[in-house]
Amino acid sequence: GDTAGCTFCHTSPEERCSTCHQRHQFNPAVARKSEQCKTCHWGKDHRDWEAYDISIHGTVYQVNKWDPTQFDMSKKLADADYVGPTCQYCHMRGGHHNVQRLSTVYTSMGMSNADRGAPLWKEKRDTWVSVCDDCHSPRFARENLQAMDEACKDAGLKYTETFKVAENLMLDGMCEPMPKDLAPDWSGQH
Repeated sequence: GDTAGCTFCHTSPEERCSTCHQRHQFNPAVARKSEQCKTCHWGKDHRDWEAYDISIHGTVYQVNKWDPTQFDMSKKLADADYVGPTCQYCHMRGGHHNVQRLSTVYTSMGMSNADRGAPLWKEKRDTWVSVCDDCHSPRFARENLQAMDEACKDAGLKYTETFKVAENLMLDGMCEPMPKDLAPDWSGQH
């Protein structure tokens, strides 16, 4: 199942039009809706849709998406004046089709891209701030990046600490690996 799930998206090049534009309804207005991104960007391996959907931006979108005065999907992205950002508004800023060009600094869980001072990340972070400053001040965007950096560092420490505790319990013979039939699935359910 995982292999089929991965193959479905990762063998479909980003440049293929039907990845975002529905093959049987090639309508740019449909491709401008955040739900189009959900086709690939959700689930246990990368929870981008879930993160967006519960964010303030996603909530504004969900509440107002049916109101064409708030989200006029018939307008080109370059002309869009949405009440809140869709995935496309930020990642395809101005209607540019290279989604990776304006990718955010953080991956799912954020660990791999926390600021470590590398010049590459400074450029990505500056780009991130330039996208946010369409609606927010650059100071606001930079403060949010700093808060995410701190959260990633804290999470990294907790992650390491947790595994050290589990390792010590194993070494002391105090715990056994959980039987496969009792192991929780990715959502925490048994």
